[in-house]
Amino acid sequence: MNLAAATNENLAHTSNVLIYSSMAVYTLAFFAHIAEWIFGSRSKVGRTAAALTKDTAATAGPVVRVKGAQQGGTAVLDRPEVVTRSAAGTRDVPDGPGAAGGTFKGDLWGRIAVSLTVVAFAVQAGGVVARALSVRRAPWGNMYEFSITFSTVAVGAYLVLLALRKNVRWIGLLLVTTVLLDLGIATTTLYTDSDQLVPALHSYWLWIHVSTAIICGAVFYLGAVGTLLYLFRDSYENKIASGGKPGKFATSVLERLPAAKSLDTFSYRINAAVFPLWTFTIIAGAIWAGDAWGRYWGWDPKEVWSFITWVAYAAYLHARATAGWKGRKAAYLALVAFGCWLFNYYGVNIFVTGKHSYAGV
Repeated sequence: MNLAAATNENLAHTSNVLIYSSMAVYTLAFFAHIAEWIFGSRSKVGRTAAALTKDTAATAGPVVRVKGAQQGGTAVLDRPEVVTRSAAGTRDVPDGPGAAGGTFKGDLWGRIAVSLTVVAFAVQAGGVVARALSVRRAPWGNMYEFSITFSTVAVGAYLVLLALRKNVRWIGLLLVTTVLLDLGIATTTLYTDSDQLVPALHSYWLWIHVSTAIICGAVFYLGAVGTLLYLFRDSYENKIASGGKPGKFATSVLERLPAAKSLDTFSYRINAAVFPLWTFTIIAGAIWAGDAWGRYWGWDPKEVWSFITWVAYAAYLHARATAGWKGRKAAYLALVAFGCWLFNYYGVNIFVTGKHSYAGV
C-alpha cells in the first residue's frame, strides 16, 4: 500500500495547526510565570525569613539565627549569623515560599500560568493524536514526532506531580521555556511530512520501545531541572553559611526555591523511579533488534549510547547512595547522565550513521 495515499492530509494539517496553537498558549504561560516571579519577589520572601527565625534546636538540626527587622509585622530577611551543618553534611534550611514568594498577586499569576499550561498541554496532545491518526501509526516515527511527543509527556508528568499536590510549581518557568525551544526546533529544523516512515519502524515494538524511551527522557528531564537548581541553591546556601551576602537577584530567585536538600531528594527520587523503565527500554530495543535485524546487540551507535546513558545513571544512583559521593558530586554525575541521553536523542540521530539513522532531517 502506498504510504502517501494512506495519509489523511486534513488531519496532518490539523496537527500542525494544533502544535502552533499550543506554542502560542505556552508563550502566554511563559509570561504568566515571569509575572509570578516578579510580583512574588516584592514580598521580600517574608515567609522563609519567619521560618528561619524559629528555634530548630528541638529537631536536633542546626540552629539558624537571622538578623532582621520588623516592618508592618513581617520579618525581613537580612543575613543568617550562623548556619551549621548536620551530621549528614546537609543544612536544616526550610524550603522557600515558592515562585509566588508568598504573595497573593504572585500566587494568582502562578495559578494563571498553570491553567494556561494545562490548556497548552491539551492542545499539544491533540496535535500529537491528530498526527497519529493522519497516518494511523504511532506518532514518533521521526525526530519531529519524537520531539513534539517528548515535550507533551514532559508537561504531562509535571501536571501529574501538581495534581498529586507536590510543590513543584518552581519547575514551571524552566519547563515552559524548554518546551517552547523544543517545539521551535521541531517545527523549523526537524519537521517531517506525516507520510514519511522507514520500513524498519513498521512494528508493534515502535509502540513499546520508543514510547518508554520518551517517557524516560521526559522524567529524566524533570530530574535534571531539579539537579541544576540544586547546584545553584546549594551554592547560595554555602555562601550564606560562609558569611557572604548574595546579590539581590540571587536572593529574590534562589531564596524562593526549595532548600538544596529538598531539591537533591526530589531529583534522586525522580531518577531512581524511572531508571528501571530505562532498563526495560534497552531490553525492549534489543528484542526488537533481534526481530528486525537478526541480532539482539550489534554495538550500533544508538545502542552504545543507550548503554552509556544507563551506566551513567547507574553510577549516579550508586554514588547518591554512597556517603562520600552525596551532594554536588552526585549531582554532576546526574547532569552528565542526562547529557548522554540528550546526545543519544539529538547527536546520534543527526551526526552519526547507523541502523538507527531515521531522523528524517
